[in-house]
Amino acid sequence: MYKNYKIRAPYFEIGPKCFMWGERMLKLAKKIDEIAGKYDLDVIVTPQYTDIRLLAENTENIHVYAQHMDTLRPGRGLGSVLPEAIKAAGAVGVMLNHAEKKLTLDQIRESIARADEVGLASIVCADSVEEIRQVALMSPNLIVAEPTELIGTGVASDMGYVRDTIEAVKRINPDIMVLQGAGISGPEDVANVIRAGAQATGCTSGVMKAKDPEAAAEEMLWTLRKTWDEVHGK
Repeated sequence: MYKNYKIRAPYFEIGPKCFMWGERMLKLAKKIDEIAGKYDLDVIVTPQYTDIRLLAENTENIHVYAQHMDTLRPGRGLGSVLPEAIKAAGAVGVMLNHAEKKLTLDQIRESIARADEVGLASIVCADSVEEIRQVALMSPNLIVAEPTELIGTGVASDMGYVRDTIEAVKRINPDIMVLQGAGISGPEDVANVIRAGAQATGCTSGVMKAKDPEAAAEEMLWTLRKTWDEVHGK
């Protein structure tokens, strides 16, 4: 766990994957940055590698993460993603083990260690409750709990899964905040997982495939702020 990294609950993650890049991505990122400031929220955005510097240099409130990185060190390794280069481009963290970029448990462990070494926060995706337990033992900064079969379906995790994964991580390391992902397609899903005890949530399709991505992002972030304050008595 990279100790110098700070992020507050509730937070939200927006993952562009390969849906958006360049100037269009920058336009959305600037709007998300504005919304994050408006509602006093931390928001993680995971752009294409080529857009990390573009977003980092033109936003103030969002946390720019890389979508992945390799564990090699400076030197040979054409085509690899160097941790030091991600950091130098302005990223503050890296996502690991997404269902579309799976790693072995040994690779996850090594990747977290490299992220810690170069000063990057780590957010690690995991599927089953058991995989989530295994990842929690490795001490990443954050965990994304998302059943693989629900990713991109618009069907959110059931509330039993939400509660079980949060409890599993708390028993191992209460400092690791759990983001409930997969199937978060609208404000109602956001509200439901926060009411179930989640500290964070996020989405791709619900924003990237919306007719108006900026409006979709604002609706979800407003719901996150409102529901969190209702649940926690703010």
